[in-house]
Amino acid sequence: MLRAALALTLGFAVVVGFGGNGFTAKADDKKDVKKLEGKLTCTKCALSETDKCGHALIVKEGGKDVKYYLDDKGGAEKYHGKCCKADVDATVTGKVIEKDKKKHIEAPKVELK
Repeated sequence: MLRAALALTLGFAVVVGFGGNGFTAKADDKKDVKKLEGKLTCTKCALSETDKCGHALIVKEGGKDVKYYLDDKGGAEKYHGKCCKADVDATVTGKVIEKDKKKHIEAPKVELK
């Protein structure tokens, strides 16, 4: 009986210990989410950087234009048609990462103005 109680207590402690680390990781993920305002543009039609339509947000930072590439569905996004013709004012919220020496926004939420 004592062994069963000890095993149950040890098992519970292990589950609680690993569960705590998961909560910390989720809190860190939310800390990395940023809200950026700028001009949404098409990476194919306006920037001539890609073979297929995609999106980039051009943000003024320190007097310079900085491009953030959106990791989204490209031309399949419902907001795409507007920025393919001309740059559109937008606010984009998402996790900013660096890939291939370029800034990207993962899981972007786009609000057109």
